[in-house]
This record gives sequence, structure tokens and C-alpha cells, in this order.
Amino acid sequence: MTLSSPLRSPPPRTRTTRTPILLIAAAAVALGAWGQWGAGAPGDEWLRDRLLRLRADAAPDTRLALIDIDEASLAALGPWPWPRARIADLAELLLADYGARAVALDLVFPEPADGAGDARLAMLARHGPLVLAQAFDFHGALPLRVGQPTAGVAGAPGGAVVASGVVANHAGLAPATRTGNIGFIPDADGMLRRLPMQTWYEQRRYPTLSLALLQAGDAAPAMPAGGPRGAIGGAGDGLLRIPYRRAWDAYTVIPASAILAREVAPELLAGKLVLVGSSSLGLSDRVATPLSASTSGLLVHAAALSALLDARAGAAPAPLPGAAIALLFTAAVALLSAYTLARRSALANIGLLGAASLAWLALAALLLPHDGGVNSAGPLLANFFLLAAGVPFAWQMTQRQSRRLLGTLRQYVADAVVDELLRSNLADPLAPTRCEVTTLIADMQGYTGHVAALPVEQAAQLTRDFLDCLTRPVLEQHGTLDKYTGDGLVAFWGAPLPVADHADQALAAARGIAAAMAGFNAARAARGQAPLRVRIGIESGVAMAGDFGSSARSIYTAVGDSVNVASRLETLARELPHDIVIGPGTAALARRHTLLPIGQTTLRGKQAFTALYTLAPAEHGGAGGRA
Repeated sequence: MTLSSPLRSPPPRTRTTRTPILLIAAAAVALGAWGQWGAGAPGDEWLRDRLLRLRADAAPDTRLALIDIDEASLAALGPWPWPRARIADLAELLLADYGARAVALDLVFPEPADGAGDARLAMLARHGPLVLAQAFDFHGALPLRVGQPTAGVAGAPGGAVVASGVVANHAGLAPATRTGNIGFIPDADGMLRRLPMQTWYEQRRYPTLSLALLQAGDAAPAMPAGGPRGAIGGAGDGLLRIPYRRAWDAYTVIPASAILAREVAPELLAGKLVLVGSSSLGLSDRVATPLSASTSGLLVHAAALSALLDARAGAAPAPLPGAAIALLFTAAVALLSAYTLARRSALANIGLLGAASLAWLALAALLLPHDGGVNSAGPLLANFFLLAAGVPFAWQMTQRQSRRLLGTLRQYVADAVVDELLRSNLADPLAPTRCEVTTLIADMQGYTGHVAALPVEQAAQLTRDFLDCLTRPVLEQHGTLDKYTGDGLVAFWGAPLPVADHADQALAAARGIAAAMAGFNAARAARGQAPLRVRIGIESGVAMAGDFGSSARSIYTAVGDSVNVASRLETLARELPHDIVIGPGTAALARRHTLLPIGQTTLRGKQAFTALYTLAPAEHGGAGGRA
């Protein structure tokens, strides 16, 4: 039976699907690249938030402290707003009594209050390391200007974010040496993930609160104007991503009431940078961050300050080319999928892509601290595309190929055999194996003489009708059709499925061929045509049955001495008065058919005599065996 090599191994099938699968893989890489350098992959921020939450370090950060005007402080000292003198007391205690290195107020005072308290704050802000706050507005819907901004630094915007308005302190506090911006721009989902480290407003630049505090604590600031990329990853729009490397529990938070009551050990604050703000819901300084849906704005500035301190101390994670790593990972998975999609089952490919996705999640969790701009969802988007497009396509191609191959196989093997092959679920049912088979070889005697005088169409029709008389009985008896030989065929039983009664099945097929030929010749006689004679040789024995051939073409066949004997018996039939000549191997295995001995002869290639048999007439059939 002439079959293409896909029946033996996958490579030819992979050739037919290679181009579309490579295109699918290329599209996956393009999606990964788009996720890194284009508009961004859907779900990236959602995934990044959860990875950050998992990796947040709770180890204490002893370089800074937070003073919280919390609910307990308001309950103890009275509701907000507090007298300005109390705020001045708080700042003086922190700087003088507790030895804080510098203090920043995450509070804005747009209106003057008690003169003495304002004067004390102004003095500290002008001559001491006290940083005041002002909130720039970036929305631009309505021009907003409340209070009087501090002087800032004149210059071009550079990488600063342009503000449209400001809520500043009143004019009495405007001479402050340092002020920090506490305004922010939330993402579209309301999350605060980025801060404008520098703001440009009315031709002047202003740092964010954490950067201003760091500069106030240093006589000679070592930080670049926008903060280093190693500390806070940038997006190219002036907004710098806060790494949120530490959990909120990592920061020392002290109630403001405890400071004012002098209940705090000095070593908790000595030499530290201190942020003063409020977590009270009544003050409305609450934002959503990756670490919590409701976070005090004070903690956001603390996270930014920690990152700046890490960078200055050389403790920030070393920068890595996250986008390039993500793209290389995506390309590796796509190339691996291009190989496996056409060669492995759908389930195996799903498992591969699932494992690749888990591997990327682990890699992304390690990579995010080193590159704040890497898109963590890009490779997952590419994997999902391979899962949604590549796996179904490969599965469909596999099914189409299977249907085609099964259709081809059913032309040569009985349906019952094909069904049994499918049920057996063999890994390679057509692989060559040594087995016992019975071979039947049949052809038309005098074929050339019968068709020589016929037109081509009639000769072809005669051949088809004759071969049909041979083929139907073979398939009805579950035989495997090896090949057509022009005016005949070769068939065998016992492979690809082993059967105990292969000899009797072959003999039954021979009897069926004889009956079909009798009917065929009767029809020819009615038309005044000469009868046709079929010669059949049958022998059983050990043979090698399987898919043989080259990478270009292969054939499922049986080879062995018994096959050669069957061929010689079929040739010998032309010299005998018997249409069916059976060898001793088949005679020894026959159980349901009666055989008649018709002599013996020396076959070509044999030294000893070979006993010959034929089928007894149907009316003489019995339990089987030799008569």
C-alpha cells in the first residue's frame, strides 16, 4: 500500500503547517514587542500590582520616620485644623529635641492663622531643615491658584511635568527655602503608581516632597534633579514610577500626639528624615496604591523617599534591560511553540504554554525591581495568543491530517481494522514489526491478451471491474491491501493487527474472490465475452510488516520468505488446473476450511519439495484441515 510518511512520523505533516505556525509565532513575538514598547499590554498594571504586593519587603527602614496626625491624635488634642503654633511645636520638637535630620510637612497652609505660630514655621522653613508642601494641579480643566508658591528654580521644563495650577501656602510662608510638591497624577484606574519628581510651573521647577526632604537633609545633594532611574523607573513622560519595594509595616510610624507629649524615645528619630502628615479619614489624604486600596498619602512619599535613599546608597537593584529580556523570553517561547505545535498534542502544548507563563511570572517578579518600565503582561499576552490561535490551529491541522490519513488507510484496510487500531491507541501502529502473516497474491491470467484489442476506456473499465472482484472480498475479510500490481493485488492478514485466524481469513477471501469471479464471468458470457481467469497464491509464515521506504515515499507492506512463496505459488497456478494454490504454512494453520493436496514441487530458491494445496469445493467444506 503506497502511503506518505506522515503515517510513520510527524515531520511531513509539520512541513504542511510550518508556514502558518511560523506566522502565528511571529505574531506572538510582535504582541510581546508591542507590550514592551507600544501602547502597553492589557492587564499589565493589574499584574504588576500583585507582583509588587507579593514582593513587598517588611524589613524596617531605619533611615526615615513618619509622624502621623492620626485619629488618636485628633481625639487627644482636638479636631483639625490645629493651631498653627501646635504645628510649629511639633516641628521644633522633631528638629531640636529629637534630633531629626530634616522634617517635611505633608500639609498645606493656604490661609494665615495665628501670627506667632506662622512666624515660627516661616523661621524654621527659611533657616532650618524644614520642608513645606504645596500641591500642584495637573488636570488643567480650570486654572487654579491658591496661596503664593515659593521661588523654585528658574529654567526650562526639561523632563519636568507641566502643572496648570497650584494650591500653595499663604504669602507669609512663601520665603521658605525648600518646598515639595504633594500633587499627583493618578492612573486611569485611580491608582497612584507614579509621581512627578519635578514640576514646572510659571517658568520654574519644583521638586516632589520626598526629593526636597532629601535635599534638605544634605548640605550637598547627590541626587540628579529627577531622581535616578535605578531608584524610580520612568515612563518617558516626566512621571517616575514608585517601586513600592517596602511594605507599609517597614516604616516607623509615630502618632503626632506622642511627639507633642514627649513620649517617644529620641533614638527613634535622631538623625532621620521625618515626614509629617495625616492618615485621618477626616483630612481626606487617602489614595489607592498597588499595596493598598486606601493608603495615606504620607506613605506614598515615604515609598518615594526610600527609593531615593536606596539609589543614593547604591542599594537599589541594579538596572536591567527588562524590555529586552521580556522580548527574548517571548521569542524563545514562540520559537519553541513553533516546533512543538505541529509535533505534540494539544494538551502537551497547553501544558508547555502554561509552564512558560508560570516561569515568566517568576521571572517578572524578580525583574520588576530592576526595571520599573518593563511590561509584565506582554509575554503573557503573547502566550495567550499562542494558546488561543496556535494550539487550535495545530489541533485542527492534526485532525485534518488524521482524517485524510484515515481516509487513505480505509482504502487499503477494512473499516473494522481501522476502528480497532484507533481503539488500541498505539503510538505508531504502522512501525515495522516481526509477526506471522498470511499473504494472498492474485492477478489476471492473460491480461495483455484480453485488453490488447480494447479501446483505452474499455481496457481501464475491465481492469477496474476485475480489481473490484479481488478487493471487496479482501476487505470483507479484514485484510490489509498491500498494493495493486496493475492487473492484480497483494494482500495480507495478521498486520497491522495480529489475529489468530489470519490463515482462515485469507482462505475465506480467496473463496470470496472465486465466487465474485464466477458472477463476473457469467455476466461476460451473457454479453458474448470470454471468461477471465484469476490466479491466487496463498502462504503463511513469519514476515516483517510495517511502513518501509524513504523520507520522500513509503509503503506499508510485508516482506519475508512466506511472501515470496505466495508470489511463486500464484505464478505456478498458470501451469495447474487450480485457480487457488496454497502453501504448506497456510495448510498447517487452516481450521475452518478443507484443503485438498494437489502435489508437490520445487519452487525457485528452495532446495526441498513444497507441498501444494487448494480449497475443496464449497459443498465439501467441513471442520477444516487437509482432506
